[in-house]
Amino acid sequence: MIAYTLVGTNDLAKSTAFYDALLAEIGGKQAVAVDRVTLYAGAGGTPFFGIAQPANGQPASVGNGSMVSLGASNPDEVDRLHAKALELGATDEGTPGPRTNQTLSFYAGYFRDPDGNKLNFFCMG
Repeated sequence: MIAYTLVGTNDLAKSTAFYDALLAEIGGKQAVAVDRVTLYAGAGGTPFFGIAQPANGQPASVGNGSMVSLGASNPDEVDRLHAKALELGATDEGTPGPRTNQTLSFYAGYFRDPDGNKLNFFCMG
């Protein structure tokens, strides 16, 4: 159902370097880079993930309550990818670990990219 997601950036070069290194850890690579947008592709048929400078020319800002979840294969991969994000300059928004709510049991580690966008690495279980 989802074709792609975008997060905003105010420094496309810095953000591209961050995501080039981070997404390479899970087989992601640049698929399209034009003007103010870079899209990353994973395995065939999965949605694109992208970074973009806003089209309206205004500064990018973080959406309160907005988050992008990136899939991981297992808890060990969540741990490794969360640590890699922090190594690349992200800030911790929730140490990797099991989470349970009323209907789901999952494992996730939360972080904010260098622009302040909130993301996590996630797996079921």
